[in-house]
Amino acid sequence: MASVSHVMSELPQAVQPQTLPKDAGLDHPSLYFNQELSWIDFNWRVFQEALEPSLPILERVRFLGITASNLDEFVQKRVGGLRRQEVAGVKQASPDGRRPPELLALVREATIAMEAAIDRTWVDDLKPLLAEIADVRILDYPSLSQEQEQELTRYFREHLYPILTPLAVDPGHPFPFISNLSLSLAIEMRDPRSGSLHFARVKVPVRSGRWLPVPGTEGACRFIAVEEIIRHNAGELFRGMEIIQVHAFRVTRNADLEREEEEAEDLIAMISDELRERRLAPVVRLEVEADMPEHLRALLLKELDLGIEDLVAVDGELALEDCLELAELDLPEYEIEPWEPVIPDRLSAKEGNGAGEGDIFSVIRAGDLLVHHPYESFSGTVLRLVEEAAQDPAVLAIKQTLYRTSDDSQIVRSLLRAADRGKQVAVMVEVKARFDEQNNIEWARILETAGVHVTYGLLGLKTHAKVVLIIREEGGHPKTYCHIGTGNYHKENAGVYTDLGLLTYDAEIGADAVNLFHFVTGYAPAQPYQKLIVAPGSMRTKFHSLIQREIDHAREGSPSRIAAKMNAIDDPKIIGQLYEASRAGVRIDLIVRGHCCVRPGLTGFSENIRVVSIIGRFLEHDRIFYFENRGDPEIFIGSADWRTRNLDTRVEAVVPIDEPALKERLVRILDLSLADNELAWELGEDGRYVQRAPAHGEEPVALHRALMEDTLARRKPAAVRPPGPAIPMGAKG
Repeated sequence: MASVSHVMSELPQAVQPQTLPKDAGLDHPSLYFNQELSWIDFNWRVFQEALEPSLPILERVRFLGITASNLDEFVQKRVGGLRRQEVAGVKQASPDGRRPPELLALVREATIAMEAAIDRTWVDDLKPLLAEIADVRILDYPSLSQEQEQELTRYFREHLYPILTPLAVDPGHPFPFISNLSLSLAIEMRDPRSGSLHFARVKVPVRSGRWLPVPGTEGACRFIAVEEIIRHNAGELFRGMEIIQVHAFRVTRNADLEREEEEAEDLIAMISDELRERRLAPVVRLEVEADMPEHLRALLLKELDLGIEDLVAVDGELALEDCLELAELDLPEYEIEPWEPVIPDRLSAKEGNGAGEGDIFSVIRAGDLLVHHPYESFSGTVLRLVEEAAQDPAVLAIKQTLYRTSDDSQIVRSLLRAADRGKQVAVMVEVKARFDEQNNIEWARILETAGVHVTYGLLGLKTHAKVVLIIREEGGHPKTYCHIGTGNYHKENAGVYTDLGLLTYDAEIGADAVNLFHFVTGYAPAQPYQKLIVAPGSMRTKFHSLIQREIDHAREGSPSRIAAKMNAIDDPKIIGQLYEASRAGVRIDLIVRGHCCVRPGLTGFSENIRVVSIIGRFLEHDRIFYFENRGDPEIFIGSADWRTRNLDTRVEAVVPIDEPALKERLVRILDLSLADNELAWELGEDGRYVQRAPAHGEEPVALHRALMEDTLARRKPAAVRPPGPAIPMGAKG
C-alpha cells in the first residue's frame, strides 16, 4: 500500500482526543472524535490545496476561496448552533463527552486560527504569486496614476455614489441593521464646526463583483477592491465633515434556527418566516481589519451584542471567498487542465458503433447503466433521460425528488414541458434544504403554476433521496424506468462533484420507487420495499444487519470485509458496531471526505479500521457500501451517509448494484481510493491526518487522474485499459 509521508506543511489540528481507559466500553467518549472539530480538520485539508506549489496558481486561489466559504458556512451553522445551545443551557454532551460551552470555546479558537492562516496565505503568498506568475495584480491607491485615480473617482460618482446609503449612528439614528456576510465600512469623522466625533456605516455593494478593473489597464489584469474606491472617496458621502478613518468590517449571523414543523399550518409560510428570521438572527462573529482602533471595535461589539471572543482581526482583505471570482479569470495557462465529461458508449452515437441510435429507454431496457459524474456527462445521461421522457408520447408520468438544483435548471424546464404535454408530473421539492430554501420555493411555485403536483416536504424530515421515476406505456402495460443516485440534479455541481447514478428498468426497483413517492407525496410511512433501502425505516436496520453479518462471518473464520465511501460519519450506533466488527477481525476501510468521528487504529478497539480522506480537483460526494459476504460481495450506492441525520431524520434511498460489470466498476473506485498516494490523507488514532506520498519506487496513484483514464479507456478496446496499481478488495491492504 501507499506509504504515509510527512505532512507537506504541518497542519494545525482541531480534534483533541481524550485518553482511552483500558476497560472502556464501545460507547466510551474517548472512542469518538468530535464532529465539529473533525470538520475543521477537514477544512484544513482543503486549505492545504491552496498551499500546494504543484497546482496552477488560479487553482490555488480557488481552493483558498473554497476554504473561506466553507468556514463562513460552518460559523453560521455550527458556531451559531452551539451558541444557541449555550444560551439555552443545554447540558447534553456530544458523543465525545463535550458540552456546548467547552466545545464552543474549542471551536472559536480553531476557527480564529484558520481565518488567520487564510489571511496570511493570501497576503503573503497567493496575492504576490498572482502578480509574479500570472501578472494578475490587486492594486491599492498609492500604486495608481493620477489619471487612474480620476477615472475611479468618476466611476464612484456615476456608479457607486447613487446606490450607497450612508447610515449615521447618533441619538436620532439607531445603529443600523447589518445583513449576514455583507461587507461594511465603519467611518469615523469629525464635525469641523463643533469638533464632535461621529460614526457612520456604509454597506459595500458587490453585486457586480468585488474586484473592479482599473481604468487604463485594458489587456492587463489589474483590479482594485470596490471598498477601496469607496474608502478613498468617503468624503463625498459626508460633505462638510472631516473623515478621520475608514475601516472594513463584516458580520456573520446564526443560521441554525429551531423550527416547530408539527405546529406549522403552512410549511412554505413557515420556511419563509424562517428566512426572514435568519436575516435578523443574532450575530455570532465580527471580522474587522487589523488596524481598526480599539474604540471602534468596542462600539461594534457593544452594538452587535458580542464578546471579545467573537472578534476576528484580519490583516488583509475581508471576505476572501471572493477569491473565487479571481479563479474564474480566463487565463487557461494558469488553470488546471479542463476535463470534458464523456458520454457512455451505450448512449453515444459514435459513427459506426451502432450505439445510442435509439431512444434512451431502449438502451436502459438492454441492461442497467451506471453513470459516474463528472467523469461521464450529466447532460448526456440523467438530463437526457428526463428530456426524452418529457417529449416521449408513451411516457405517462414523471416523478422526481429535488433537493438542490441550479438557478437555470434544465431538469425543471423539462418537467415543465412534460406537464405542458399533459403528462402527470409529481415533484418533491425539499424547501428545507439549507441555504437553498428561497431558490427551491421559487422553483416549486413555478412548477405548481404549470400544473405539476408539488410536495414541499415531510414534517420533521428532509427528503434527501435522489430519485427519478418514469412510467412508460409499453405493450399496453405501464413499465418503470428509474434513476437512483448519490447527488443532486444540479448540472453545475455535476461538473465538480463526484456522484454515481443507476439507470435501471428493474421492475422491483421501479415498484419500490412507486411506493417511495407514495410515501413522500401522501400518507404511507409503512410502505414495503423489495430492493430499495429507505430511511427512515429500514435503512438503519439493514446497515446494522449487514455489519452484523460480517461480524458473524469473521467469527466463523469466513472472508469478511467492509468498505464504505461517504461524505461523513458520525452515528454513534454505527461507529460502535464498527468497533465490534474490528474486534471480531473484520477489515474495515472507510473513505470519508469530510468529518469522521471514528477513531481508528486503537489496539483492542479499532486496529482493523483504516480511514482515508481524498481531497482534489473534484469534490468527493458519491456513497458506496461494500460488504464481503463470504466472497459473494453485496454493493450499494445511494444518497445517505452514516450520519444520524441521514439514518433517522431524512428520507434517503440506497440501491443494490447487481450487475457484475457494474459491481466491478464500483470495486475499482474503492480500490483506487484506497491505493491513492497523492490526494489521500490517512487518519491516525491521535486525530491527525497525514498526507500519503508514493514510497520509493512506487507508482504514483491519484484517484481523479486514474478515473479520468479509466473513463477514456472504456471507450477503447479493453486490451488497452491502463493497469491500475489498486489493492484488490479481497486482498489485505
